[in-house]
Amino acid sequence: MAEMFELKIIEPDGMFFEGQASFLEFTSVMGEMGVYANHIPLTTILAPGVMKIHNDGQVKKAAIMGGFIEIQKDRITVMAENAEWPDEIDVERAKAAKKRAEERLQKKDAGLDTARAEAALKRAMARISAAK
Repeated sequence: MAEMFELKIIEPDGMFFEGQASFLEFTSVMGEMGVYANHIPLTTILAPGVMKIHNDGQVKKAAIMGGFIEIQKDRITVMAENAEWPDEIDVERAKAAKKRAEERLQKKDAGLDTARAEAALKRAMARISAAK
């Protein structure tokens, strides 16, 4: 059995998840990352994506909309801007948001806030991926 660590995922409204995990997968601004217990201490910024919590052969997925993560040897704390379980996601709404963001980026209007449209696209894609 893999060594466990304590995991807390906190949103602005309170605790989203608290429990044990043997492995954690997430997307940081540096790319895809995976962490086991006894990892070297690290703090990094989270990008929108799917966080996978591994425990006893089970995997829980959550859409994380950004934030930051602090990794210690025996615990990981995630401060998420927003987090959603797959059953909380309105997939049709996420698909519509993805389509709108893609259309905005393709048009390249003079007044387009590209960073905002790209962020909306990433959030929609994270929700769709988590809901699969």
